[in-house]
Amino acid sequence: MNPIIQMLTPGRLWQLGIIVLALAVGWLAHRLATQRVAQATENAPLRSLRRILLRGSERLAFPLTALLVTLTGRAALLAAHRPGEILAVMTPLLLSLAAIRLLVYFLRQGLRPGPTLRAWEQIVGLSIWAVVALHLLGWLEPLSKLLDRVQLTPGTHPITLLTLFKAGMLIGVVFLLTWWVGSAIERQIMAAGGISAGLRVGIAKVIKFVMLVFGLLIGLNLVGIDLTAFTVFGGALGVGLGLGLQRIASNLVSGFILLFDRSIRPGDVISIGDRFGWVQELRARYIVVRDRDGVETLIPNENLVTSQVINWSYTDRKVRLKTPVTISYADDPEIALRLMEEVARTHSRILDDPSPGARLLSFDDNGMRLELRAWIQDPEAGVNNIRSELNLAIWRAFKRHGITIPYPQRVVHFSGTPDTGDQDRR
Repeated sequence: MNPIIQMLTPGRLWQLGIIVLALAVGWLAHRLATQRVAQATENAPLRSLRRILLRGSERLAFPLTALLVTLTGRAALLAAHRPGEILAVMTPLLLSLAAIRLLVYFLRQGLRPGPTLRAWEQIVGLSIWAVVALHLLGWLEPLSKLLDRVQLTPGTHPITLLTLFKAGMLIGVVFLLTWWVGSAIERQIMAAGGISAGLRVGIAKVIKFVMLVFGLLIGLNLVGIDLTAFTVFGGALGVGLGLGLQRIASNLVSGFILLFDRSIRPGDVISIGDRFGWVQELRARYIVVRDRDGVETLIPNENLVTSQVINWSYTDRKVRLKTPVTISYADDPEIALRLMEEVARTHSRILDDPSPGARLLSFDDNGMRLELRAWIQDPEAGVNNIRSELNLAIWRAFKRHGITIPYPQRVVHFSGTPDTGDQDRR
């Protein structure tokens, strides 16, 4: 008889059925908890205690519900004098899954929220739980011996698959801890006063980078990997930088240049090419610029170092706007200039110091060209919108006082008529 069929005794089939039921009920509980928590935390702040506790309970819905069904099923089997050894193993597996998911979730609170972080949370949690599950089932030691037999020799010292696996797990844990500590330090630095925003970002990025490199070296050292084994990899990386990765390296170096020379800082209003907006973030490879349409553009750091960039708020946030207007020669330019200045003084965003002024610039073909010059100190709130408001206000003031804005026109004078004698004789 098939050994598998022999193993499927009625008692074990009952246990497998209870396990399937427990997993299905746990999945349904997780779906329901996810919907309820999403509704309860829709307007809650990201770092509020209520949101953290509710999101943590969401992680426990699946393992605890499945554990409750498993314990109930095992108690029923024991009452019916049936075996329950498989269900006995499921209890520590589900408890360890609940503890690991909750621990990893609380560790991620020190990192920047986002969909990528949630994916990494699931990967790390499942990886740790897989190791714990293998240990509880008694399969970890045989698997370790099997991986230890496979050896690789990239350098003078052999490296086994078990060593690589341990290195990956340990480096992952050290990397997570250093990233968590680095993010906590970054938040403290960004909240510190008395330091410019650009300098705070630069210090925070350097500290995080140094801590990550230090954590990587510590992880390799704890595993016992000889760093000389990575000389081939280092050479390949150098060749790659020389052949195809020089743009990436250039963006990284340019990012540190921007951080330390403080030419561009978070909150600055810049124009590069046809892009206009204010700087949201300074990243290692690019900066994030948000325009008035709500569109965020990622501009490589190399472009900012090698191209001409207009920084509207580099040393002073005050920006002067120029609004040209043309009036007819039949109108009084002094009245028009006075009206333009009055319109500027009544606008809430126009500064009183320096005071707005209007100038008569030239006498053009179609009329007299005037220009209103006014200062604002919040260019991040928009420039074209205030130009539009000023133009509308000037048009209304001119209309009330009878000042006309001419349209292009041409006058053709005929100095004589051609001789049509020959045509009349025909």
